[in-house]
Amino acid sequence: MRVLVTGAAGFIGSHLVDRLVADGHRVTGLDDLSTGRLDNLGAARKSKLFGFHRFDITSADLMTVVARDEPDVVLHLAAQMDVRKSVADPLHDTRTNVLGTVNVLEACVRNQVPRVVFASSGGTVYGTPPKLPATERMTLHPASPYGSAKAAAETYLAAYQRLHGLPGCSLRLGNVYGPRQDPHGEAGVVSVFAGALVKGRPTTVFGDGTSSRDYVYVDDVVDAFVRCLGGKGDGRRLNIGSGVGTTVRQLHTLVARAVGSADAPEFAPSRPGELPAIALDSGQARRALGWEPVVGLKQGLAQTVEWVRGRRAPSR
Repeated sequence: MRVLVTGAAGFIGSHLVDRLVADGHRVTGLDDLSTGRLDNLGAARKSKLFGFHRFDITSADLMTVVARDEPDVVLHLAAQMDVRKSVADPLHDTRTNVLGTVNVLEACVRNQVPRVVFASSGGTVYGTPPKLPATERMTLHPASPYGSAKAAAETYLAAYQRLHGLPGCSLRLGNVYGPRQDPHGEAGVVSVFAGALVKGRPTTVFGDGTSSRDYVYVDDVVDAFVRCLGGKGDGRRLNIGSGVGTTVRQLHTLVARAVGSADAPEFAPSRPGELPAIALDSGQARRALGWEPVVGLKQGLAQTVEWVRGRRAPSR
C-alpha cells in the first residue's frame, strides 16, 4: 500500500513511519521540521520504501506531492500540538491545524485519494465532560484554541466525506507518551519529568497535582492508525486511550520510581487552557478496529526512561 504521512518526523509520526516501512508499505513522509527531527527517521531513511519532503502542510507543494505519489491513504498527523502556544497565538494554531487540514483534504479530493485518517485530540475536544471516561457521543466543549481547531478539523473531514465521498476517520488520541517525545520546552509531561529526573534536575507540577490525563503508549497509538488503513474506521470518530485517568502527582511518582530518583516536585500555579480531568472510553475502537491498549503505564514509563537515558543530542 502507498501511504502518505504528514508530521512524519514528529514523535508519533516517526513511530508510525517505522511501523509502516517494517510492514512493507511504500511511505512518503512530509514535515516542515519546526518541531519534528530528521533523527527520528534515521532507520526509515535507509529504506528504499521511504521518501521524505520538507515543507509546511499549508503549502501548495502538498498538491504536487499527492498528485505524483498517488497514495492509497493519507495519515494526517502534522499539527501545532501545544495547548499553551495555541492560547498565546491562536491564529498560528488555526492556520496549521485548520487550514492545514483543509489543504490536505483538498489535495486528497483533487487527486482521488481513497482514504484519510486524522489525528484528533481526545484530551481536548471534550473540554470537561459531565462524566468519565468520555464517550464519542458526548457533546464537544473544547476549552482552548487547540481543542477548537481539532474539533473543527474533524467537522471538515466529515463535510468532505458528505460533499465529495472522501472516506475518513478521526482518531481522538489520549495523552500519548513514549520514546522520541522531546523532553525540552513544551513537550508531554512524561518526557518532561523523565528528562529532568534522569539528569537530576528539579521538576515542577503545575496546579495542585490533582488534574488527571489518560496516558496511552505510542506503539498502541500506531497500532490504531495501522488498523484504519483498510477502511475499518471510515466515517467514525474513535477514542484511543486507556480509559484510566492518572493524576499529575501520581504520574510524577511513577516516573520517579522508574528513574530511581526522589519523588519531590516543586509546585507552581496552574496554566491557562488546561483541563482538570480526562479519560477516554475506547469501546468503539475496540468494536470497530479490534484495537485495545497493550502497553501498561508502568511498562511504558520504563521503556520511555530507558530511551531518555540513552538519548543523544538531537539534530534537525
